[in-house]
Amino acid sequence: MNIGDKVRLLHGKEEGVITKLSSGGQVEIEIEDGFRIPVLKSELVLINEAEESYFDTKPKKSTSYLSSVPKSNASDKAEGVYLAYVPYNDQLHDLVLVNNSTKDCLYSFDESQSVKTKNIGAGVVKAKSFTKIGEKMLQEFEQWPPFSVMMVLLNKQFEKQQPVQVRNVKLKASSFFKSMGKAPLLNKDAYFFRIDDTLNTLNVSKLNQDLNPKPQDIYPTAKVKRPPASVDLHIEKLSDDFDLMSNSEMLQLQMKTFETNLNDAIVSAMDEIVFIHGIGNGVLRKNIHKYLSQLKGIKYFKDSQKTNFGYGATTVKINE
Repeated sequence: MNIGDKVRLLHGKEEGVITKLSSGGQVEIEIEDGFRIPVLKSELVLINEAEESYFDTKPKKSTSYLSSVPKSNASDKAEGVYLAYVPYNDQLHDLVLVNNSTKDCLYSFDESQSVKTKNIGAGVVKAKSFTKIGEKMLQEFEQWPPFSVMMVLLNKQFEKQQPVQVRNVKLKASSFFKSMGKAPLLNKDAYFFRIDDTLNTLNVSKLNQDLNPKPQDIYPTAKVKRPPASVDLHIEKLSDDFDLMSNSEMLQLQMKTFETNLNDAIVSAMDEIVFIHGIGNGVLRKNIHKYLSQLKGIKYFKDSQKTNFGYGATTVKINE
C-alpha cells in the first residue's frame, strides 16, 4: 500500500485515501468530508479501478479545493492553464506549469508558511508549452504548503486587457489523488488540475481605491468599539497557529493587539485599561513600557499586582 491508494475498511463501510504511512503497520486515511483516521494495514483492502467503476454508483461530490480534470483522456484540445505533478519515480514528482492556451502566460508561484511566503517560480511560459517549477516528494504530501498562483495572459495584438488572476490552493488528498490522467501537452500520466477556470480576478477598481483612498476612508466616522477593561496578550489567545510563528512574529502580533486596544481605549474615553502580558523573559513587557513612555495622551502606567491576575500585567491610566 502506498500514499494515494484508495482503500476500504475490512470490517466497516468507510472508504478513503491513504495520506500517511506510519511505523508499526499503521496508516492514516482520509475519508469523506476530510476526516482522517488511523487504521492498521491489516484492516484495509485496496480498491482497484475496475471494482470502483462496477460498484460505485454514488454521485461524485464537487470540491472547492481543486477543479479536477476527469481521468478520461484529457487531450491537447482542452485549452487552459494547468498545474501538473508528473511522476519521475515512485515518490519524486516534477511540478509543472502547463500553458495549453493560445496566449503567453506571465506567472508567479508562491508557497506559504504561517504569515510568510516564498517565491519558487516566476516568468513567462509560452503558449502551447510548459515549464518545470520544482519537485515534490509524494510521501511528504501532508507537509506540502499551501500555494498561490498569480498570472495574466498576454495580448500580442490590440485586444481587451486581460485581468490579473490569482488562485490560492491547499491541496486535499481526497481530491488530489483522484486527478490522475493524461496531462495536456505532456501526454504523460500525472496528477493535474486546471487553474484558470475558477480563478479569483483581481479587482482593479478596488486596488486603485486602496492605493488612492479618499479622506473618509482614512478617517472613518464610525464609532470605535470599546475594548474590554483587561486585554490578554498571551500568544495562544491571539492566534491558533502560534506554534508555527517565530518569536519576532509573535511579538509583532502581541504589540499590534496592544496598540490597537490602547488607541481604541483612548478614543472611547476609558479611564484605564489593563494589559496582561505575563512574566516570561520580560521582552513583551519591556516593549510595552517603552511604547507607553513615548506616548502622549496617558496619565501614567504601572505594573499591576500579581495577586490580581496571577501573572504579569500593566495598568494604563488614561488622561481625562
